[in-house]
Amino acid sequence: MTDALNAARDRLVFALDLDDAADALTVARDLRSELRWVKVATRLYTRAGPSFLAELKAMGFRLFLDLKFHDIPAQVEGACRSAAALGAELMTVHACGGRAMLEAAARGAARGADEAGIGFDPRVLAVTVLTSLDDSDLNDIGVNRSINDQVLALAQLARASGCGGVVASPKELPLLRPNLPSPFGILTPGIRPTGAAVGDQKRVTTPADAIAGGSDWLVIGRPIRNAPDRAAATRAILEEMAIAMGR
Repeated sequence: MTDALNAARDRLVFALDLDDAADALTVARDLRSELRWVKVATRLYTRAGPSFLAELKAMGFRLFLDLKFHDIPAQVEGACRSAAALGAELMTVHACGGRAMLEAAARGAARGADEAGIGFDPRVLAVTVLTSLDDSDLNDIGVNRSINDQVLALAQLARASGCGGVVASPKELPLLRPNLPSPFGILTPGIRPTGAAVGDQKRVTTPADAIAGGSDWLVIGRPIRNAPDRAAATRAILEEMAIAMGR
């Protein structure tokens, strides 16, 4: 079971979505024996900045910097270059920024890692459709395609533009994985252990189902952050993942 748990740790990303940097570091420190990956998103990064990432790296964490860049190509290229130089192995952009922006993002990430002499190849992950949205939300912003059609179209665009993967709801895994085989990566937020509250996510599934569907990384936040015993909650999720990976 130890090997299976270690393999699961390579695929579990903890969403460190807290407002206070000191509190976030305390939580990270308490969980570093259980986790390998942490996600830092706009909520925390805006307050804590690059120095906070350095502290997480010093603890031994691998970094997913989830800032969802969406701008003109030159700006996004520079942002991804900086993110890679800060040690982010995974970073996000919005797929709807278009081909030129996606190509610039991939180019910038590779350049940033090369210039910093970092021993990994960063991956740009393109966000397809946020897991807080459903078909009616897409209609509100003028997208007439279904969520499935929109997700697949944007994911295929991301792959063609040199991105290393996509962020998509686990509900879209049966659509994406057959059309986008490995090594193209799929990262799935909206993961909730059995019995956990859904919150503001509209398209969710369990860790076991996400593994079975072909997700490469599972992002889990509130079920760990809000647990009375965060380490025990993390271990329970890892065990569920490990069992699913062994099937």
